Amino acid sequence: MDDERTQSVELPERVVSRVEQRLPRTEFETVSEYVAFAMEEVLYRVEDETDDGESAVDEAEVEDRLKSLGYLDE
Repeated sequence: MDDERTQSVELPERVVSRVEQRLPRTEFETVSEYVAFAMEEVLYRVEDETDDGESAVDEAEVEDRLKSLGYLDE
């Protein structure tokens, strides 16, 4: 991570464990880097859908994406 200011958030242990298992197959060195990237991707997609005025946020799609990333229980 670069020199950006950071803030801590709590994640379920099962999510952290899943990220730790994936780290060796990614370019990320830490759980924090991976989670920050994943959240930026999700936010980018949600914001892109709402900013262009073409489609409203499909809550079911966002929920499915968060589930696939391990942030919500399936």
